[in-house]
Amino acid sequence: MTDLSNIIHILPSMKSGDDLFSALKVLPKYDESICTAEVPVRLMALSDLYRIYVPSQMSLEIYSKMYLALLRSLQKKSTKLAVQQKNQNHKAVIQQEYSGIMGGSDSFTIIGASGIGKSSAISRAITLITENRVIEVGNPYTKIIPCICVQCPFDSSVKGLLLEILRKVDEMIDSKYYQNALRARTTTDMLIGSVSQVALNHIGLLVVDEIQNVCNSKNGKSLVGMLTQLINNSGISICMVGTPESAVFFEQAMQLARRALGLRYDVMEYGENFRKFCEIVFSYQYVKIRTEITDGIMEWLYEHTSGNISVVVSLIHDAQEISILNGKEVLNLEALNEAYQKRLSMLHGFIHIGQRKQTSKPKKKVSVTSAGVKVPVREGDSGEVTIADLVSVARDENVDIVQLLKEHMTIMEVAV
Repeated sequence: MTDLSNIIHILPSMKSGDDLFSALKVLPKYDESICTAEVPVRLMALSDLYRIYVPSQMSLEIYSKMYLALLRSLQKKSTKLAVQQKNQNHKAVIQQEYSGIMGGSDSFTIIGASGIGKSSAISRAITLITENRVIEVGNPYTKIIPCICVQCPFDSSVKGLLLEILRKVDEMIDSKYYQNALRARTTTDMLIGSVSQVALNHIGLLVVDEIQNVCNSKNGKSLVGMLTQLINNSGISICMVGTPESAVFFEQAMQLARRALGLRYDVMEYGENFRKFCEIVFSYQYVKIRTEITDGIMEWLYEHTSGNISVVVSLIHDAQEISILNGKEVLNLEALNEAYQKRLSMLHGFIHIGQRKQTSKPKKKVSVTSAGVKVPVREGDSGEVTIADLVSVARDENVDIVQLLKEHMTIMEVAV
């Protein structure tokens, strides 16, 4: 049994730095002798590429945010306010009298582009934080699930999400809340009260994935309002995970925006982290002819994936699969390009080739005249100076326009 008053020792010790990085990393076992195995064996082993997880700064931040949110949530369960809130939640179910005593602003968001590894980072963080176990607390005896993950319904149904939370709780602690709610044909208002009570007793952190579903549904604001009420009536922390589309929704109103403060991420920049990730994934080769990754291949991968790591993995996986099946047995640019054309055609509209992000701003080109006047040079293949630019410089610098024209282009003077 565990005592919630000693909350800091209930969870595994919080990791940081290199220890956290090593704990989050997942590298499946790889033996180069697999390259000589039969085709079916190699194709099956090729799926290990999808199990690779290389932590990034995003992974470290998500772990820390979720660990502290869970710690605060568990801390509230041992307070006097928690007992008072349980009584209020009972009234909410029986008398439909809602009163949030616990309160708090314990909701936060994790917003990022699809495929950058948000769900994987959350899954790895939960595994480390909870060690996949249920906390048993004595006096009074109860079971607490450190973290529950649910998906926002595609139609943003409030009742659907509440029932899914109850179903997940039953799955973890072998209770019958979901069956009882169905049998009693509970209304949505009654469900909010009962789920608040269940969350207060049994849930530490609630993760709601695919929150962008609220954007295009008429029930969107109702669902976010329900989550806010759940926070006030249970005191648990709620993490909402979605794509950048959801950020636009939350920015519509102050009451939504204050519930959406949190972490925000974009695709990976072309730099050391991206190169390291490509090197690790590329080293898992199952073709007979082994090749080493080059700078050209890494640049090609970035341009043809826009820095989306899930697309990188899919591209390297499919390139090897095609190469094994057609008998070429080599992972090179030709195999990668064939996989890009045949397997990723649906993504071509979302990948902007040749528009790689730069780590520094490009320097503006200028031309300096004999008098020391700087004239801007238009970017492009010709690098020309236009007459309009020269006129603008002559006006700003108070110099002779004819002299500027003579220095930058051929001029023939004609006597009148």
